[in-house]
Amino acid sequence: MSVWDSIVGQQAVVEQLKTIAAGDPRQIAQSWLICGPPGSGRSNMARAFAAALESPDHGMDDEPTKVTKQVLAGTHPDVSVLATDKVTIGIDQVRDLIGVSEQMPSTAPWRIIIIEDVDRMLERTTNVLLKEIEEPAEHCIWLLCAPSAQDVLPTIRSRTRIVNLAVPSAAAVAGYLEKSVGAEPKIARRAARLAEGHIGIAKLYATDERVMTDRDELVVGVLNLHKASEAVLLAGTLNANAKAQADVDVAAQAAREESDFRRVNGLGPADRIPPNLRGAYNAISKKDELKRRATRRSRDVLDRALNSIASIYRDVAVLQNNAEDAVGLINLENRAAITDLASRMPRAAAIERLDEVATARRRLMGNGNPLLVFESLFCALIF
Repeated sequence: MSVWDSIVGQQAVVEQLKTIAAGDPRQIAQSWLICGPPGSGRSNMARAFAAALESPDHGMDDEPTKVTKQVLAGTHPDVSVLATDKVTIGIDQVRDLIGVSEQMPSTAPWRIIIIEDVDRMLERTTNVLLKEIEEPAEHCIWLLCAPSAQDVLPTIRSRTRIVNLAVPSAAAVAGYLEKSVGAEPKIARRAARLAEGHIGIAKLYATDERVMTDRDELVVGVLNLHKASEAVLLAGTLNANAKAQADVDVAAQAAREESDFRRVNGLGPADRIPPNLRGAYNAISKKDELKRRATRRSRDVLDRALNSIASIYRDVAVLQNNAEDAVGLINLENRAAITDLASRMPRAAAIERLDEVATARRRLMGNGNPLLVFESLFCALIF
């Protein structure tokens, strides 16, 4: 497995970064901004680039080195990753990273700092980071990730080398699913099409039948909205499914973390936790932390639902503008119902419904009550 095998549909960028990683270290930029839409693989690209920079083979060999495996697994001592499931990245987290960045690397050529979702920084936090990005420590490389350069303050943007990722093609994503998770070609192609280029969602669709079924039921439900009572029921079902999926995901994550904690500390599944480790162990399944994770995961599920809803009216607009041959339909399984809707709905009404989805997304991001947000949205979609 090569360093770059997890990168999907970004061949031009891969070749560019391969050349840079294998080139003269004195010519390598030390502050980077890797941009790409959600699901394009910007975090994976940052990790792969870090592995190529740190590994003796610079990621050129098909067989990964020990260093490569460590970087990709998140266990290399000279590569630090800041990821958050909170709304913003805290200023103390950034200050801690700055302290790390000024240390000499212990085993590798570089001390590398990866910050996912740098767009989640408040301006005062960004200002703390600014000086380090402008004048990095001699042996440090910063790899920042964001949806687009416009999502980052100009002061950061102007001091980094920008790498832009494209939306991977459905064919590239399907090929990745067949290779990485062993998905059958038919399932891989459908998952890639429905995910609209989002690699993580495509993988979820290809491996979790319940998630795919929930999406199918949501699309059918939206296409059959005729009364306010149906809108309220559909909103309740969607929110209940999101909560249930979030609870299952968070419980599974906590179980994995508890298992990893025991393994790292040499404890078996049934061994008692020593008193000096009990605080750290209990923090993994702390009630408030699990609740916070579940809330965030539930919002992710609902955000994915908004993408699915928007895809219906995108398909309506495609048919109304005779553009199917050029761009295709996303919801092929519902083609008959969408064709009927496209024939009855004015073009302006389709655009208005896409605007309603965008409004619902803003409300959800603003911590609006999810049930009320979707009740309002589904009532607005009735036709």
